[in-house]
Amino acid sequence: SGMVFDTKLDTALAKLAMADVVRTRTKYVIGPQSSAELAAIKPLADEKNVLVVSQGSTASSLAVSGDGIFRFCPGDVVEGPAIARTMFAEGKRVVITLSRDDAGNKGLQTSVGSSFAALGGQVDAIAPYSTTLAKYGTLIATLKSKLQTYIAAQGAEKVAVYLASFDECVSLFNEASTDPILSSVQWYGGDGVVLSPALTGDAQAAAFAVTIKFIAPNFGLPTIPHPDLATISAAIKSATGIEADAYALAAYDAVWVIAKTVTAMPITNTSYDLTKKVFNIESSKYFGITGPLLLNAAGDRSTGSFDYWGIVMEGGSYK
Repeated sequence: SGMVFDTKLDTALAKLAMADVVRTRTKYVIGPQSSAELAAIKPLADEKNVLVVSQGSTASSLAVSGDGIFRFCPGDVVEGPAIARTMFAEGKRVVITLSRDDAGNKGLQTSVGSSFAALGGQVDAIAPYSTTLAKYGTLIATLKSKLQTYIAAQGAEKVAVYLASFDECVSLFNEASTDPILSSVQWYGGDGVVLSPALTGDAQAAAFAVTIKFIAPNFGLPTIPHPDLATISAAIKSATGIEADAYALAAYDAVWVIAKTVTAMPITNTSYDLTKKVFNIESSKYFGITGPLLLNAAGDRSTGSFDYWGIVMEGGSYK
């Protein structure tokens, strides 16, 4: 029988949940969703030999070879180059990057920057802003002056802004929306804000997102769907009322790989190293709902496709 914890993306709650896991001597964990939470529970997982499979963490800082942390979504080393190639292919030659000061978003800012530079583009990275920032005036002023310089040199169509954020982008967009300079270039985002109801629910921020042609990537399902996808999605929808995305389905795949790992090992196994080795083997053999689960040396998914999402005004509301 399993235990379920709602950590609300809060590192303190994630730690409390992990303490419960350890107390009950549970050996496998699926989750947490964010990199900050995963970093918070990692010391205890390492110490107590708990195998952890996160369906949503992307930060490079957690890509550690030999540990018991595995990640079933493509990390920033996959997402960064994908969005950088998109920006470059769309004619952008200068990108100014912004990031919320947390593990996942900073990893994206770094990965996007280095990938874009490798393609021959110019990158100007602004220092990550605080997770508790309430007003974005100073950040926006810095961004505006940089934009003016690059637009004068290159033209607005060659300049872009990349923002790795969570829902605080709504406040940032509201403050930025009054300035025509900030509206004159295209903006791209990270997966932390994709499909955000907070963004579509705020008319001013959503209108700005439409103006700047804002798009953000989501971990996507393979082009050719798995034969069981429809059945499983319907089951999840009827149980939760929520449409399952690739992250949810990666958690589903994790259950199967854990089950196959347990089945493949001798009942008497007490070796953590053997558990990790077998889990790796079972992952590489398994073709999941989310596609092939080929892990890299750090135990993270090495491939993935992304769906790009933007905002449109339809029938009087933002979608």
